[in-house]
Amino acid sequence: MTGMKTPRGFFKPLAIGAPTPYRELPARVERMIHFVPPHLDKVRAKLPEIAPTVDVILANLEDAIPADAKGAALAGLVAMSREIDFKALGVGFWTRINCLNSPWHLDEISTIVEKAGDKIDVIMVPKVEGPWDIFYMDQLLASLEAKHGVTRPILLHAILETAEGVMNVEAIAAASPRMQGISLGPADLAASRAMKTTRVGGGHPGYRVIEDPHADGAPRVSVQQDLWHYTFAKMVDACAAHGIKPFYGPFGAIDDPVACEQQFRNAFLMGCAGAWSLHPSQIEIAKTVFSPDPAEVAFAKKILEAMPDGTGVAMIDGKMQDDATWKQAKVMVDCARQIAAKDAEYRALYGF
Repeated sequence: MTGMKTPRGFFKPLAIGAPTPYRELPARVERMIHFVPPHLDKVRAKLPEIAPTVDVILANLEDAIPADAKGAALAGLVAMSREIDFKALGVGFWTRINCLNSPWHLDEISTIVEKAGDKIDVIMVPKVEGPWDIFYMDQLLASLEAKHGVTRPILLHAILETAEGVMNVEAIAAASPRMQGISLGPADLAASRAMKTTRVGGGHPGYRVIEDPHADGAPRVSVQQDLWHYTFAKMVDACAAHGIKPFYGPFGAIDDPVACEQQFRNAFLMGCAGAWSLHPSQIEIAKTVFSPDPAEVAFAKKILEAMPDGTGVAMIDGKMQDDATWKQAKVMVDCARQIAAKDAEYRALYGF
């Protein structure tokens, strides 16, 4: 592909002394990415209690952090990296930086790598518009990792929140071996597209289909639709094709857990690995939704046991199974096995 690195060069460090890029993503459970405002001392004080209940803690430096608190948020991130051993807890430690053209960006990256480089697993990059943004971050991180003796590469996660980013999502997913995944950012994307909604994720009561008129004038059935479905499907395909993870992103209606659960479930069924949790009440929703149902895991196990080599045909509980359904079952069981390795509750439910 024009403009891309050669296959042999793709996995070479971009700076002398930088760590070798990963060829495969580390095996991590990431059902929920829990956002934390690190400039608030009272929130940081609760982290030892919250961290063991989630898969990822993200120190947020971008949206929702006031301009006059950006420095305090960065200092709070560094304090978090020193006060809590996230690795020992089996919890990922991420941050969302300010956008690449912001006045805080360069100081943030320099400080994060210098003072927390061996603790940070993933840097979430907002408003990624094309592979050039990832190329820049890739080279910058390699140089700073080499300078500060960081021993493992810091991964990158892109937020899809502009029309240009959606147009270039395949190139973004393919841009670097640092790419961990992509999240949908519906609020900024809605603004970028000039969509007429003030909601953050989820459906909209005005976006519907309606049945044809009845001859007798009876009321016509109308059903609300998902205005993010196209973007999600495009993002999931791009991520799957390049071996990285798609995520739902934020659901802003904290007061509507039923709708939150449905949106998360739609994303899970389409192939997403997890979602953002903006409030503690969304942690359990994400954990439940992005952990496969134990009954479905048990049925998937039956398929794998009936077809150990993945070929042939088997009839299980009145349903025909073949090579394709074996692959579906393997996805389910592999996901459950990874969750069981981290979470004792699901280890018992899945029988691993």
